[in-house]
This record gives sequence, C-alpha cells and structure tokens, in this order.
Amino acid sequence: MNSKKLFDIISRSLIVRSRGSLDLEIENLAFDSRKVKKGSLFYAIKGELADGHQYIDKAVSNGAVAIICEKMPDASDDDSCTYIEVADVRNVLATSSNLFYNSPSSKLKLVGVTGTNGKTTIVTLLLQLFEKMEIKAGLISTVKYVYPGFVEDASHTTPDPIKLNYLLSKMVETDCQYAFMEVSSHALGQKRIEGIKFYGGVFSNLTHDHLDYHGSFKNYLNIKKSFFDGLDKNAFALYNEDDKNGPVMVQNCKANRISYGLYSLSDIKGKIHSNSIEGLHLKINEDEVFTRLVGKYNAYNLLAAYGVAIELGLEKDEILIGLSMLRGAEGRFELVRGEKKKVFGIVDYAHTPDALENILTTLNDLKISNSKIITVVGCGGNRDKEKRPKMALIAAHFSDQLVLTSDNPRNENPEDILDDMEKGLEKEKIEALRITDRKQAIKTAAALAREGDLILVAGKGHEKYQEINGVKTPFDDLEILKSILK
Repeated sequence: MNSKKLFDIISRSLIVRSRGSLDLEIENLAFDSRKVKKGSLFYAIKGELADGHQYIDKAVSNGAVAIICEKMPDASDDDSCTYIEVADVRNVLATSSNLFYNSPSSKLKLVGVTGTNGKTTIVTLLLQLFEKMEIKAGLISTVKYVYPGFVEDASHTTPDPIKLNYLLSKMVETDCQYAFMEVSSHALGQKRIEGIKFYGGVFSNLTHDHLDYHGSFKNYLNIKKSFFDGLDKNAFALYNEDDKNGPVMVQNCKANRISYGLYSLSDIKGKIHSNSIEGLHLKINEDEVFTRLVGKYNAYNLLAAYGVAIELGLEKDEILIGLSMLRGAEGRFELVRGEKKKVFGIVDYAHTPDALENILTTLNDLKISNSKIITVVGCGGNRDKEKRPKMALIAAHFSDQLVLTSDNPRNENPEDILDDMEKGLEKEKIEALRITDRKQAIKTAAALAREGDLILVAGKGHEKYQEINGVKTPFDDLEILKSILK
C-alpha cells in the first residue's frame, strides 16, 4: 500500500488540537503498539482491559511518526512525532482506515448481515452460491475471511477497522464484484464499520445474547437497529418479518425494504414441505427447492440468501439450482454417523438460548419414535451470565439426557459456570450429569447412546480450541466425536 499524506487520512474537522508537523507520510496504521513499525500512525484506544494511551511511548520507540489520542501527552523535547487529539479515537480509526485503503467498500456490492443467530450461515451460503456461478466474491465471517486465492481463519466476527478495510481492498484487487460480511453488535458499538458503504443489509433475528456487554435487551436492539438506520436510499434492507423485532429494525430505514418469512405475509414467502436428517423440501414463493440443510431455522437462512441473491440481480432459476447444492457453514449442524453404534452425532455452534432451542426442536422433529436425544453443552466464561441457567433449562426440556460441561471457561472457574447453569434446573428439580472435562463429557454421552439415538455437542461448533485461564489449547468437538463414534 502506497504511503498517504496525513491529511488524506485525518479530516481537519476531527482534530481538537495537535502538536508537531501535519505534513507527514504514513506507511502503516496500528492500534497495537507491538504492530507499530517505522512510519506508522498509532491510535491510542481506551479498551475494556487496557488503555492505548499507556503505550504511546512504546509506539513512538517502535517507529510511530504520528499518534491519534483522546488525551494529549505532556510536552517533551522529542519533536520526532506528531500528536493529534480527537474527541473519539474509535471513530477516527474506522473512517481513516477506510480512506487509507481508498474506500474499498464503495467499489464492491457489499452486503452486511446482522442479528443474533444465522449470520454465519447466511453469508457462507451466499459465498458458496456465487462461487458455484463462478462469480468472484469475498467473505468476512465468524469462521473465515475469504477472497480469491486466500482463506484465513477468523479472529473476530467483524474484524477491527484496519483489518476490515485491508480485506475489502484485497477483494477489490482480486476483482471481486461482491462481498458478504457479518456485522456484530460489538462491531457496531465499537464503530468498526464507520465509513463502510453497504449495498444492502440483512436482519435474521434477535434473541438473548451479549447483554453483559450491552447492559439491556433494549440497548442490544438499538445497536443492531443503528446498522439499518445508516443504510442509504440506494441500498436494500432485507428483514425477517416473522421476528417481532424485524419491522422495528427497518422502521426509520431509508433503504428499500424487503421482507421474508415462513408465517407472515412477506415479499419472500417460504413454506416447509418436509424436513428430514437429509435436508429440507422448501417452497419459496411459487417455486420448490430441495436442500441439504436441515431445520426450520435453516429455512429462514435459505430465504435470506435467496432474497439477497435476487436483489443482487441473479436469475431466480439459477439461484434455486444453486441453493439445492449448498452445504451449511462449518460447525453448524455437522453430522457424524456412528459406525460401531448406529447413532448420529451433531456438532453445532448453538451458544445462545434461542439457537440451542432451535436445533433441539429440529432434532426432536427428526428423531424416530424410540430414540433419545443426549445433549452435551456448556457456557463460556467472562460472558453473559444471565443466559447460563436458561441454556441449561432449555437443554433439559428438549433432551432425554443432559450432560453439563465446560465450554471456554476463559478466566472463570469452570465449576462456577456449571453452578450457574444448574440454577436453571433447581426449581423443576431436573437432574443432569455434570462432567467438567469436555472430552470426557462427550465420551460419556457416546457411551450412554443406543441405536437410533442422537448426540448433540453444542456451543463451540467450528472452534478448534478450548480457552482456559487465557491459554488456548487444541480442541475440536467434531474430531473428538468422530474418533469416539468411529
């Protein structure tokens, strides 16, 4: 990337005050002092765990030529670095990252997908659909970042603004016409997508999640809604009419509004003809399609993908043929057939009460009369504690046998997390197995299974690690389940 003049990056109107020369060439952007190199512009961000202002000296010693901060450091004899004080560093980080990479989103038809559940599947289906039609497209998801010739495991659902704009610029360089990305509530709250131009937006659903971060469901709703409030009149807003929050999301939206649903009067109306372990037979408006995806929640995901593809100008018949060939996202309803025992294992990312209920309801619809559902589930540490008892109670209600275990305890004591989950079972005096070691919990579930039973391992899905006391160690639910059942 060619170097940029400082004022090509920072608007004069954003500056509160400055010290040092403003006629600078910027080679690199960074908000982590460890990633600063010669010619860098460093953003001092106040985070939840650390304050970037404490690392300004480190950034300067590593080669930063300019600092963006919210509190100007005391003057020193060192005049080798320019200091710029602004009211909101996060906002400047996002907008200037966009400018540094030559506003890449304006050169793509970028579609953002937000909501509690379904985001990853929707964007993944869209990428697969466009790739099958040999149309170049990019992906930014919880699982992967993709553009032609490049695949990288994702670190965040929506990456930081520097990474985000870099990825979008690489999509432009590799001749992508389209890009599909998840837009998380954290990204919206932290202004990671400021300056990004969206061709369209999708709302999947809204249920209990991230209330530890947002404080209340109302705040969570409003931050999601802000995404649609920001769409311009030339964009489209595709929303789930069956979700009571769907119409609310697009209430003040300037974009062209299109609805989808299974039960409501919608622009894109779906109907499930049949649902089996092998897939869905779905009617979309007046057309029928057989798909490999399973469950009502995936019917919604397919309707959303269909709606986006229509809005992007694809032919209806080509879309329907493409949908029939697609598979779900990694870690979403991944099926393992037992060889020693004729049982089915399912690995799914379900980590919210609603997502867990969705997949368990689907499994109850699919199981044969005498088979049982055995669920292995935990909750993450240092995250929303309110959902822990709810998750356990839902798992108990929709399962024949429940095994509570660790997820990613992070810096919490896993026993404390399991105590919180068990509180959801106390009132109804429901018993569950409690096995803290996740691998042992999966082994126990497999040992309990009999022919025809279904084992659900929920919560981690695509993740290939378990995080305990800040250390990530290799751990893959799918591979462990495969090794046990085969």
